[in-house]
Amino acid sequence: MTEHDERGKRRLDARALRGLAHPLRMQLLTALRQRGPATASMLAERLGESSGATSYHLRQLAAHGFVEDAPEHGKGRERWWRAANEGLVFDSTEFDGAGPEVRGMADVFLHEIAGAHARELSTWIATRDHWSREWTGATDMSDATFRLTPELATELVARMHALIEDYRDRVPDADTPAAEQVRIHTHLFPIETT
Repeated sequence: MTEHDERGKRRLDARALRGLAHPLRMQLLTALRQRGPATASMLAERLGESSGATSYHLRQLAAHGFVEDAPEHGKGRERWWRAANEGLVFDSTEFDGAGPEVRGMADVFLHEIAGAHARELSTWIATRDHWSREWTGATDMSDATFRLTPELATELVARMHALIEDYRDRVPDADTPAAEQVRIHTHLFPIETT
């Protein structure tokens, strides 16, 4: 049984990590979440992979409940896939005391997320001149450094997530002019100061 929160986000446990902690699987899942249902061949072309590789990894993702068939899109023998949930929740405390295999999978997962965020930011920087002045003025890439306790950091993360979720409820419909899909990254972590 997989655990989902009220927004359809999947909580990762050790079994789920076994099915997801692979760079191509994470890319496939992200592509399906961001761009909607697709076939293995479509995803292979989009990601620069072979359709055999994408097909295999999609089946592995399906076996672990991350993707599912999207038969309403298929024609004939064409197999379409869609993401089975809206997002993932990674709680590091879930893996306290885990063995080296699970810790290694958690590291792969976290490094892939960090790499994806860096690639998305780099893509935005490289393509920002293609967007309207309104959109370039509506973006943010800021940072802040200050002292917090673990309790205050946990509170801040929860409040940031609550604010983001509030905007999910305000999604404009597909016909709204100037509405675009956006990416929001949040990062909060301690740093060495000595």
